[in-house]
Amino acid sequence: MKTLRLALAALWTTAAVSAGASTIVLGGYPDQIQFVSDADGSIEQRVQLASGLPMNLQLSPDGKLIYVTTLTTGGIEVLDATTRKVVNTISLNDGVTRYRFTGGVPDPTGRYFYILGERMDKEVDRYRISKPRYMVVDLKTKKVVRAVDIDPEDEGPGYRTRLAISPDGKTLYAFQKKILVINTSDFKVVDRIDLAKPDFPGMMDVGLGGTLETLHTPGQYVSLFNSEDPYIHNKVFGIARFDLSSRSFTFAPIGPAPENMAGLQVTPDGKDGYTVAVNGDLGKQRCEFWHFDLATNAALDKAEFPCRRRFYFSMSRDGTKLYIYGAGYDIAVYDAKTLKYERDWELKNDITMAGLLTLP
Repeated sequence: MKTLRLALAALWTTAAVSAGASTIVLGGYPDQIQFVSDADGSIEQRVQLASGLPMNLQLSPDGKLIYVTTLTTGGIEVLDATTRKVVNTISLNDGVTRYRFTGGVPDPTGRYFYILGERMDKEVDRYRISKPRYMVVDLKTKKVVRAVDIDPEDEGPGYRTRLAISPDGKTLYAFQKKILVINTSDFKVVDRIDLAKPDFPGMMDVGLGGTLETLHTPGQYVSLFNSEDPYIHNKVFGIARFDLSSRSFTFAPIGPAPENMAGLQVTPDGKDGYTVAVNGDLGKQRCEFWHFDLATNAALDKAEFPCRRRFYFSMSRDGTKLYIYGAGYDIAVYDAKTLKYERDWELKNDITMAGLLTLP
């Protein structure tokens, strides 16, 4: 009887852990998507991509689809988040034409995918490279159905350029040194929000961080920013919030800016934010987790961790774990509450720079 009770207790504990566990989604060299348990770091499944090396991952607004852009063939692949099967594969490159882009965003209907990049056409003695363009890919016909050159006064696509689309699909946003507000019907820029000249006293040259985190309200985004005052040019950092519908920004300075910051991760309840600050270089490099209260925009805690020459930063779906990963085969796991190291998860596939998603 005692043995039976112990067996039932063990079974209940295992079921409880499995029920609460989430799944991490990562890109893996050379052409894989890895599904990893966030309970113990075990590989649940690997899915091979027909279009090559994954460069960017994102979820559809309803969380049902995973969109992957790939480098090898200018590809876009769509996976069902539940079955983890590829439901659509697109390779835009052919024998004479290639496309180069690092990411994009699906429209609310899921029919079209917006990208910002360049087209390269092979001629007899050279490649002719287009100007940077806004392009629309029809995910049903698997073709670029519209392409419009970017206005010369706007910058071309950069690695840190992020795209977002309004809930009604009528407006595309490109986040770079300026926020470009673009009409999706004709790709005309209807507004340029100049972050170098914000309408906030004591601030100038505002630059958003490399990641743009969605809040748990449709069309609400939050990011870190760096700025400096116009008088003695002290650099500060803080938290920026942006509403896609009203196109309104709020900036909340926090303190002196480090040399580099690795984007902002937000807990599911929207109350806490985390980033990684990096100061120094080579033998003098110092890496720290920073923890913020997003309700008051106050810094709560910080803790140093071992630096890597190149890495990425993310968080578990429930907000209890912090992840340091990339440029290697492992994920270093830290406790979000204490900021202390817990363990390493060995994945056996080198991780790409596509980012990290979490699924329930």
